[in-house]
Amino acid sequence: MQIKRTGDPLELNNISRRDALRIFAGAGLATVLPRVALAVGQKDVDSTNAQIEETKKQLAKVQGELDDIAAEYEKLSKRQSDTLDQIEQTQGKITDVEKDISEKEDELSEKKKRLAKRVSESYQAGSAGFLDVLFSSASFEELESNVYYMDKISESDSRMIQEVKDLKAELVSQRDTLQEQKAQLESLSATQQKQLKEMESKQAETQSVLAGLSDQQKKLMDQRDSELAAMAKEKAEQAAAAKKAAAAAAARNSSRSGAGAANVTGAISSGGATTGSQQAVVSACHTTPSPGLGLCAMWVSQVFSNAGYGYASGNACDMYNAWCTSSNRGDLKPGMIVAVSSHAHTAAGRIYGHIGIYVGGGVMMDNVGYIRTINVNEWISYYGTTVTPRWGWLMGIKLA
Repeated sequence: MQIKRTGDPLELNNISRRDALRIFAGAGLATVLPRVALAVGQKDVDSTNAQIEETKKQLAKVQGELDDIAAEYEKLSKRQSDTLDQIEQTQGKITDVEKDISEKEDELSEKKKRLAKRVSESYQAGSAGFLDVLFSSASFEELESNVYYMDKISESDSRMIQEVKDLKAELVSQRDTLQEQKAQLESLSATQQKQLKEMESKQAETQSVLAGLSDQQKKLMDQRDSELAAMAKEKAEQAAAAKKAAAAAAARNSSRSGAGAANVTGAISSGGATTGSQQAVVSACHTTPSPGLGLCAMWVSQVFSNAGYGYASGNACDMYNAWCTSSNRGDLKPGMIVAVSSHAHTAAGRIYGHIGIYVGGGVMMDNVGYIRTINVNEWISYYGTTVTPRWGWLMGIKLA
């Protein structure tokens, strides 16, 4: 914003009064402070927060994968344990069968010995044995029976030997089958063990990724906290700088315009307008409507224009600096403008001040969105908190 002088009144170049009100709405300073960009801004914090959220998603995904691996590892461990149990049980069966085989081999060896002995004895006895059976028989039937049983005994021995052989062969077959099953189970166990090792490796790798993401998230959160702290520090520093600038501006205004309402001196004359010129301005005050809120200087200019004295340019601050020369109540006369270059009650007021017209009898009128009549001392007390209220003849036209 640039300010240029065109004669005595100040005019704002390239900016309207309404535009300025929008610019300075909510401002807390009497002067416009440049808005310094923060070294660390909200965009930085938002960016870091977005990274944190993305890392959280990745963490959740990897943690889910790790949980799946753990669940599968548990299932495979159970299957491997079952396989080892089956190997142990099969080995027990093999041991039992081998024991049975050993017993049958012993039994077979014993029966073979007995049969060999009997054959040897029978051979040595020769026909004498048969004659003993013949002559010891009381009848032919008994002889026939004795011969029959002698043959049966021989057949029985042979059959028992064969049965033992058959049983041993069956046991050997069972053992071979069990050993084959054991070999298959041991192969399965080895495969399961390899799978468990692979899963352990994958689990360790996934755990490493999870740890890395957790560390990354911690660093991002630390970074965000640092950014927030930096923002807070910079904002505090800017606020302190703004406060200092405001104090300096207030000091400049005070040194230029006095120390506010306390610097106003003298007593107000109780009289009213004494000249036709004064009466014309006072009458125009009562007949000129409000042009709108925040347009106090425009109303003053319209009053003087309606009274026949032309239209004064500028805002309240301009008119204060150009035409208001006294802060002595004894100098205050009807038709004079009463103004402050700045006040703390509105954002626009801090920049442009406020102005009204004294109409006599200790009363003045101003535009505050409507045309108000107010005791001049009350007006001075209210608006004179920042600079000293002053008064004078608008455009230098002395009405009395």
